[in-house]
Amino acid sequence: MALPPLPSLPLPLSLPAAALALAALAAFLLVLVCAIAHITAKTMPREDAECKKGSEPNIHDPPTRELSVVVPSYNEENRLPLMMDEALDYLEKRQKKDPSFTYEVIVVNDGSKDQTAKVAKEYCKKYGSDKVRVISLEKNRGKGGAVRTGVFSSRGKKILMADADGATKFADIEKVEEGLKNLRPWPKGMAISCGSRAHLEKDSIAKRSYFRTLLMYGFHFLVWFLCVKEIRDTQCGFKLLTREAALQTFSNLHIERWAFDVELLYIAQRLKIPIAEVAVNWTEIEGVLHSLLNSDLIDFSGLMLDLSRAQ
Repeated sequence: MALPPLPSLPLPLSLPAAALALAALAAFLLVLVCAIAHITAKTMPREDAECKKGSEPNIHDPPTRELSVVVPSYNEENRLPLMMDEALDYLEKRQKKDPSFTYEVIVVNDGSKDQTAKVAKEYCKKYGSDKVRVISLEKNRGKGGAVRTGVFSSRGKKILMADADGATKFADIEKVEEGLKNLRPWPKGMAISCGSRAHLEKDSIAKRSYFRTLLMYGFHFLVWFLCVKEIRDTQCGFKLLTREAALQTFSNLHIERWAFDVELLYIAQRLKIPIAEVAVNWTEIEGVLHSLLNSDLIDFSGLMLDLSRAQ
């Protein structure tokens, strides 16, 4: 039996009302994220179907590379080449200077509808499948799900999350590596170094509308109040983890979309994993920003599905 249509509002929501509605929804979703992370975060990782040992590289195996770079990609055929060219140029030069440095780049094609997979595979041909691998997901799982898939297939002692848009200068890996180094000694081999755009906040506010600025501050306050108190910028996609930290956090991760960074860092806090926050160069790339009403921020049905899977 079909449900009757919802009555339409006589007037559109004003910007302040819309901001309050989104803030209330975000608060509710963050509470759910915290609840799931708080209940499920453990000192021993759970055994996932996608994380079981087999012939493919697996995070449970001993590392065979110094660095794994995981690049989640959804419909990135246009921007991915710029990011890959910059990253591989840096990595090749570093390896030439220090032959003991070994790496791999894992592009996770997150159910793209364009030629992202084809573009990524061209780099496999150019650099070899030992240095560049492509994992294609049949259905879009969200950025968190794509990163998690890449992490579970990684071979590196350290694992870097890097966005396909190339918004962060790849050479800034040296900054997050230094942040990781400054956290030594690592308890049980675990540490995380997060790239941060917090130092750019004043400039970004000047370019944003009042509505977006209000939402930004509201989101940051909710994250600080409910979840992660030590990190100002939880959403920067440039994060470096030790292999053991990646295993422990991603094995307990359930949220696959907009809030996965928040849950990841919340789990790390619960497991007492030391976290550094390091300023990185960041450029706003065309096409990165989406309409708030179409963003994952209010993908309520998607988040509910993620939470149901966590039960």
